[in-house]
Amino acid sequence: MTTESQEIWNSSKDRLVRNIVNLGFPEEFGYEIAKGLGAPKAMDRMRSYLLQARPQDPETIVDEMLAIRAEIDAWRYKKRSEEANAKYNELLRYGFDGPEDE
Repeated sequence: MTTESQEIWNSSKDRLVRNIVNLGFPEEFGYEIAKGLGAPKAMDRMRSYLLQARPQDPETIVDEMLAIRAEIDAWRYKKRSEEANAKYNELLRYGFDGPEDE
């Protein structure tokens, strides 16, 4: 991970933890939620949810974290499947030699 991407990750993590603490939950809980989400965009999405919903119990926050993770995982699976399908279709169309250069 580059220094810039590490800074982005840390900044997103810090903002998320601050939001969770402001809702009255322990800082350690915020760190675990950030760790579970993993990516800055996912953390920013969770922050948006927290600001809008203002959940009162940790189970609701964990449920939302798991829902965000599930959507991310489904999106990644879909992208991998699309790439594999494209390669398979290319194989069917051109065979093992690939497209001929013109």
